[in-house]
Amino acid sequence: MSVMPVDSLPAATLDDREQFLARLETSLAQNTFVKLVLSKYRGNEVELQRVVARRVMVREQPCLSFVYSYKTRDITKNLPLAQALASIAELLPQAFKNAHLLSLTEELQLVFSKKNTSRLFVGQAVQREAPSAEHNREKKRFLELSRPFLSDLGVTTAAHELVPAMARKWKQINKFIEVFSHALNASPLRQDQPIHAVDFGSGKGYLTFAMHDYLRNSLGLEAIVTGVELREEMVTLCNSAAAHLQQPGLSFQQGDVRTYTPPAIDIMIALHACDVATDYAIDLGIRAGAAIIMCSPCCHKQVRLQMHSPALLKPMLQYGVHLGQEAEMVTDSLRALLLEACGYETKVFEFVSLEHTNKNKMILAVKRPEPVNPAELLEKIQGIKTFYGIDQQCLESLLKADGRI
Repeated sequence: MSVMPVDSLPAATLDDREQFLARLETSLAQNTFVKLVLSKYRGNEVELQRVVARRVMVREQPCLSFVYSYKTRDITKNLPLAQALASIAELLPQAFKNAHLLSLTEELQLVFSKKNTSRLFVGQAVQREAPSAEHNREKKRFLELSRPFLSDLGVTTAAHELVPAMARKWKQINKFIEVFSHALNASPLRQDQPIHAVDFGSGKGYLTFAMHDYLRNSLGLEAIVTGVELREEMVTLCNSAAAHLQQPGLSFQQGDVRTYTPPAIDIMIALHACDVATDYAIDLGIRAGAAIIMCSPCCHKQVRLQMHSPALLKPMLQYGVHLGQEAEMVTDSLRALLLEACGYETKVFEFVSLEHTNKNKMILAVKRPEPVNPAELLEKIQGIKTFYGIDQQCLESLLKADGRI
């Protein structure tokens, strides 16, 4: 940019630092703020290189989103505007010796010498569009390919380029985080308290690492994420990767959803849980009072073996593939209705199919703030069971045994 020292402008009563902070505050108030970059770090944090701040909206509150870039990782913190301005003031010049403010009307650069002598430069802004304050506004990706865990898990190369064979997995990871992000914003979870998440059937840990990275580094939350997997070799592999990447709050344990008893669950994930394993996972989430339950069911044997084809539907359901699709629809509809009866707002929709199966359905349940009267829902559930001649559905049996319905 073309710049000139501020002392060639009309005289001001504020010193360089105060004037920079005042113009920063003005750009936020007038909604002309684009980006703030703090560089030339001289503080005590190891490997911290710079901080980039952008304006976002978090739960309808204007904030600055600070991305702290370290040598091998990024950490994101969202602060309300007043708190953000105070934080920036504390960082200059104690921690950072260079601050670069981009707005729609001007560009400012504040530079400090070794003795903290300041100089402010002002230039005209390059023409650019007004910034969006929408949180995570980039529709393209909720995660970036530069995230270190993606390289360790083989999704990207050491140069952070996508491995062609992992393109489908990369799409699935991002879609999962997109769905999870919306659920988190709609949930009653408080983001100023620790969040406990459990991923059952975590496998190689792609989604477990992604969820932990999103909660910890993208949102700056205190998250404790546990992957639970039956295969011991997968547990060892994922714990080694977590230790190598120095990921606090991330661990993997060997266990089964039917017997695992975690100390706390705020978020319960169970993708590709076969047949009634999905029911056990949902039941565990409900018993634990999880605010978010995400399931991608696979196999629907229990209900299919019981189903009697109603006379009107027999010509359709005589074909095995149609009967299987009907059993899938009935099973997951019963699960969704049971979740609603237990106080959840529930959605059933298509998700990116997993590598193990072409199944692509997801059941997403978010805890409602107020309890519901389940009587009407339970009547609908019984009506469906009677229509198809279903005597027993696993989730319903588990909930009745606990006295939850």
